[in-house]
Amino acid sequence: MTGHEIILAPSLLAADHANLSDAADLVIDAGLKWAHLDIMDGHFVPNLTFGPGMVASLRKKSPLFFDTHLMLDEPHRYVEAFAEAGAGLISIHVEPDYPVAETLDKIRDLGCMNGIVLNPDTPAKAVLPYLEQVDLVLVMTVQPGFGGQTFRADMLPKIAEIHSLRHERRLDFRLEADGGINLENARLCCEQGCDTIVAGTAFFESEDRSTFALDIKRLR
Repeated sequence: MTGHEIILAPSLLAADHANLSDAADLVIDAGLKWAHLDIMDGHFVPNLTFGPGMVASLRKKSPLFFDTHLMLDEPHRYVEAFAEAGAGLISIHVEPDYPVAETLDKIRDLGCMNGIVLNPDTPAKAVLPYLEQVDLVLVMTVQPGFGGQTFRADMLPKIAEIHSLRHERRLDFRLEADGGINLENARLCCEQGCDTIVAGTAFFESEDRSTFALDIKRLR
């Protein structure tokens, strides 16, 4: 583990999309400060979700830090719109063909934290060129596109490998896991070095969201 406190970022993808403002309030009521926003374009992943307009509308009603995950074929075309909409952190995938390093720099120039994301089939070494310029590395523990999938335990060695790289290079980026996360496998992720956890269904369907949030924080 690093010295980072554990952050839980509930994914609003698992909330009621007709009442996202209310869902954001549930996150705050649980004592949390981050919310995870899954942005999908129907091309890079087979689903459509939120756009910058929704993010801007939600920003007017919520003080939450927006951990904004762009699952887009051409994220470099949209980072400015999401930064202007109120994103606090913008994460982009390493897999599409676009200027990744330049886009990461642009996100920082726009005043946001930046992150790089790996799909399950993408090896940890794919993020090596970017580790020194990112605030966060996100390891997908399901194939992105839809919520409610089963956590892939075979991603734990990848998390451990990236954590080792962070330690060896004396870097301070956060290490995030997203996909099918519940309390049990969140513990496994944190044991391998994660300090940032995305949970959607497990959080919003929990009988006691405050207790769930507290239990995640205690994994440190």
